[in-house]
Amino acid sequence: MSCDVSKPIPICLAPYAGGPQLTDVCSANNGILFLSILNTFLVANPKIGKPCERIRPIREPEDSYDFIVVGAGAGGSIVASRLSEIKDWNVLLVEAGPDEPAGSEVPSNLQLYLGGELDWQYRTTNESYACLSTNGSCYWPRGKNLGGTTLHHGMAYHRGHAKDYERWVEMGNKGWGWEDVLPYYLKSEDNTEIGRVSAKYHATGGLNTVERFPYQPEFAWEILNAANETGLGVTEDLAGDKITGFTVAQTISKDGVRLTTYRAFVERFRERKNIHVAINAHVTKVNIENRKAIGIEMLMNGKKYNVYAKREVILAAGTINSPQLMMLSGIGPKEHLESMNIPVVLDLPGVGENLHNHQSYGVDFTLDEDYHPELNRESANEYVKCQKGPLSSTGLAQVTGILASNFTTNEDPDIQIFFAGYQAVCNPKLDIGDLGNHGNKTSVRFTSVNIQPTSRGRITLKSNDPLDHPIIWSNDLATAHDRSVVVQGLKAIFKLANSETMKKLGLKLKHNVIPQCAEKHEPYSELYWECAISWNTRPENHQTGSTKMGPPNDPLAVVDARLRVYGVQSLRIADAAVMPTVVSGNPVASVNMVGERAADFIKQDWGVKQ
Repeated sequence: MSCDVSKPIPICLAPYAGGPQLTDVCSANNGILFLSILNTFLVANPKIGKPCERIRPIREPEDSYDFIVVGAGAGGSIVASRLSEIKDWNVLLVEAGPDEPAGSEVPSNLQLYLGGELDWQYRTTNESYACLSTNGSCYWPRGKNLGGTTLHHGMAYHRGHAKDYERWVEMGNKGWGWEDVLPYYLKSEDNTEIGRVSAKYHATGGLNTVERFPYQPEFAWEILNAANETGLGVTEDLAGDKITGFTVAQTISKDGVRLTTYRAFVERFRERKNIHVAINAHVTKVNIENRKAIGIEMLMNGKKYNVYAKREVILAAGTINSPQLMMLSGIGPKEHLESMNIPVVLDLPGVGENLHNHQSYGVDFTLDEDYHPELNRESANEYVKCQKGPLSSTGLAQVTGILASNFTTNEDPDIQIFFAGYQAVCNPKLDIGDLGNHGNKTSVRFTSVNIQPTSRGRITLKSNDPLDHPIIWSNDLATAHDRSVVVQGLKAIFKLANSETMKKLGLKLKHNVIPQCAEKHEPYSELYWECAISWNTRPENHQTGSTKMGPPNDPLAVVDARLRVYGVQSLRIADAAVMPTVVSGNPVASVNMVGERAADFIKQDWGVKQ
């Protein structure tokens, strides 16, 4: 272990040490003393916890701001940051949850904080083709904190591919083709590996650091060896010339530390006086007068505030919360709003429609090696001192593959393969679903993902109480096409698993046959797996499309090509909800791109020369 640890830890008057601590999310059998000491070092570390670099949130808002941005996640953080570049504008960024706890900045703690206070803990309902083992209810975790779900996800940097954006244009969204959006990806990007990846597709100088993690378990490279052996192929860069194959992905991280969109775009400008951040502030309504958004109503510190927006309100609350907030404000399907006793401001039928998500199913394997925990005193010490070693990565989650099913071609691939295992994380109080336990042998999971779903669901209100969760019906896996794509991905997984490379490592399938499927189909047959993916569905956290962008003649369009809500002045949406179709891959960078474009549209519409 070699790194410079000579610099003293800075002392600040009010260091941030809040949020759930490791002892709150980790099981006591990890050792309370060990967890407490590790947590203390993470909190104090200027490269990890950054206790002296946090923005101090406001105690109460001012009466008015030029712009109000709702949601401090992958889209909203960028919009707020870019608007605050204009010194004459003042911006309020509102987040329903708290600041980021230090432990969440450790890459190996991927998903550790889900299920608790930093999670909206949504569940879908009435599913006929997905999550049947849990009575048709799928768990949809979403980040409720500064950074949104960028505090919890695997950080993989991917953009989908050119065909995704061609489809958007074919749907009537002019100005959203690949050549239109690429400059906005490059604007955000600070890629530290130009040379290994091409400057033709990547850039430096942006606010999002993009690079591989400092550490990969040896098995990560064996996956690539197996992909080469079986002809599935490898690639250096899924955002480069070769968009199919297996790779160790680049991630939105910096020097072995998670980089949320909030930390990248807002926290670093903590000296700006024209941006206020409100945390633990629940927006309950957009205030509208004469079909013009004039501000928001929000609950904060036990008080209700009405804050005026002199220019615009921008919703970036995410695919679930943005349509919910619109309906609570009287914008949405007229009959549904009337049934909830909400005064109708505008009958906009597409609000809450077109909901979709990537769909997947994982299979577990064991290796012929004894299990040993990746999190231990040695690896913890290496991380605290150097931000290297097993804690500086997500284990096998940084490995991925993109393939094409028989429904498409390699120019428009629709299958993604995910991996899990070798994750240096504590034994969590709440299960992390992808980390199986099969006795004393090392376990890994290979997951097949349909990244071009055709199934569509919807979001509706449960009541007119803004604190009630909405009703979410994903309708995942409702089409034979979607189920077939996942099964085809499983075939690729078994091909990989049956390689000589994997046989030498003693890879063995560990699957408990599902009785409800085995009674109908021969175990391990194609029909069996089709049943299994509906029974034990693994939904992704890539929800999209519930306030879709589209032309005026699209009956389900909610926003125009400049992300303005149809029929309501001074109201825009800047999150994954506006995407008419989800991109074919990890979507966070695409949400960042939407945020960048929204900020530019706003500046242009208010006469800012760029």
